[in-house]
Amino acid sequence: MTRVLIVDDHPIVREGVTTVLEHERDIDVVGAAGTIDDGLRLAAKLHPDVVLLDLRLPDSSSFDGVASFIHEGRSIVVFTAYDTDDDVFRAIRGGARGYLLKGSPAAEIAQAIRQVHAGESYLSPRIAAKLVKDVAEPRGRTGLLSPRERGVLRLVAAGLSNRQIGETLSIAERTVKFHVTAIFNKLGADNRAQAVALAAERGLV
Repeated sequence: MTRVLIVDDHPIVREGVTTVLEHERDIDVVGAAGTIDDGLRLAAKLHPDVVLLDLRLPDSSSFDGVASFIHEGRSIVVFTAYDTDDDVFRAIRGGARGYLLKGSPAAEIAQAIRQVHAGESYLSPRIAAKLVKDVAEPRGRTGLLSPRERGVLRLVAAGLSNRQIGETLSIAERTVKFHVTAIFNKLGADNRAQAVALAAERGLV
């Protein structure tokens, strides 16, 4: 069972997401808060696996919440109405493993929570599409990543698993894992979402 804490200053959002997730047998919303401070207090008491976190809260600047919960060892899925590049890059650089847009269907919210709890990353399809466009239209130098690594990264940005990437490129899954690890090392990234965001931001592919 994945334990989830919702931190959002709009009661209707908290109630709506809680209601939606009640239908997921493997997800349990253990609490909800309207501020960072209340969220951190609840997190210390309830020990959620994943925090569904709005970026815009009344008692913090845009990204204080991400840093605060990451410091406490929580896995973060940003849940916001904002899809600007700066917001995405800063949240992911700050340690968020998921970036989900408000208005996303129930299945997508549940999928994001499951993937982040499993140690993977998740980007809302609209966000991923923007990043794919960025990495497909390089703005700067490309020498840091090899052509094969750039190809793998584009497929990572599109949300494909290592197995799917291997099938698409006709290479072994372990070879894909090698390339993904090399990409992480070269970019200084900790996860797939962060690697895509850093590459797009730096114009490296």
